[in-house]
Amino acid sequence: MPQAEFDRVYELPYCYAPHPSYTEGVPAIEEVQFSIIHNRGCFGACSFCALTLHQSRVVTCRSHDSVLREGAAMTKRPGFKGYIHDVGGPTANFRQPACKKQLTQGACPDRRCLSPTPCPSLEVDHSEYLQILRDLRSLPGVKKVFVRSGLRYDYMLLDRSKDFVKELVAHHISGQLKVAPEHVCDVVLLRMGKPPQKVFDDFRNLYAKLNREYKKEQYIVPYLMSSHPGSTMKEAVELALYLKRTGLRPEQVQDFYPTPGTISTAMYYTGLDEAGKPVYVAKTQEEKDMQRALLQFYRPQNYARVRAALMKAGRADLIGRGQGFLVPPA
Repeated sequence: MPQAEFDRVYELPYCYAPHPSYTEGVPAIEEVQFSIIHNRGCFGACSFCALTLHQSRVVTCRSHDSVLREGAAMTKRPGFKGYIHDVGGPTANFRQPACKKQLTQGACPDRRCLSPTPCPSLEVDHSEYLQILRDLRSLPGVKKVFVRSGLRYDYMLLDRSKDFVKELVAHHISGQLKVAPEHVCDVVLLRMGKPPQKVFDDFRNLYAKLNREYKKEQYIVPYLMSSHPGSTMKEAVELALYLKRTGLRPEQVQDFYPTPGTISTAMYYTGLDEAGKPVYVAKTQEEKDMQRALLQFYRPQNYARVRAALMKAGRADLIGRGQGFLVPPA
C-alpha cells in the first residue's frame, strides 16, 4: 500500500467505538480505541506465520505526520486518560523495507532477512520510529506511550547505537515486555525461521542490564509454541528446563496448528523440512497435550501430563521434590 493511501485510509473518520449491536460493551475496546497502527507487512518471515501472505514481506508505513495527527486527535476523544496503549503493527519496530533491493525486486524467494543469520544487505534503522515515539510523548495531554505490539529482539540487537532499546526500557513498557522466541532449541528454531537461542539470551541480558540502570522493575513475557515440526519430546523437555533455569513463566502458550499457506504447515503434512529432509512431527493429541503442558510445568493441573511426558522422554530423573526437578511425584 503506497504511503499516501495508507495515510488516507487510517485517517478516515472512524467512530472508534463498538458496533451498536454490542449492548454489553467490549472489554478490550480501550486498547483498540487508544492504539495507533503505523506499519504493515513483516520481513521476519517466520515459518508458521501467514501474515506475509496478505500483508507482504515488504514493510510499508504511514508518514510521521499522519501518525502524529492521529495521536493529537486521540487526546481529544471521550475516555482518553493520557495513555496511548500501542504504536505498532505486525512487528512494531519495522519501519522500512529490509533493504533497498526490496523496493525494486521484492523479497528474495530463497533467503530470509533475519534467520538463520541476518542477511548482509539488511539495513537496521530505528531512528524514524524512535522519533515518532518521542514526538507522541511530547503531545499535550499524553502521559505515557506504550509499545505492546510484538518486537523483533534480534533486529534490536543489530542496531549498534542501542538508542531504541534504551528508550523502550526507559519510557515505553508497561511492566512487561512481550517477545516471541517461540522455542529455545536451535534445531526447532531453525525450522521455525527464528534466530538461535543465543540471540534471545543476549537480549535478555541486555534488557536486565538496562532495567537495572534505569531502576525499573520490568519483566520479559515470552510467547512460546509447542509441537512445532522438529520438536520431539526431548526438545520439549529442554525448553521446560530452560524455563525452570531462567525463572521465565509464560502466561500464554500455543500448540502448533497448521494454518493454510505456511512453510510449517507444509512440514506438518509432508514430514519434510524446507531442505526436503525428514522432520519429526507430533500429531497425536496425547503428545501435543504433553508438549504443551511442559511449557507450564509449574501449574498443578499440568502435573500428571508433565510426569507422563518425562516418562515418555526417558527423563524420570526430573520427577521429584526440590530445585533439580520439574514436577513432584504423584
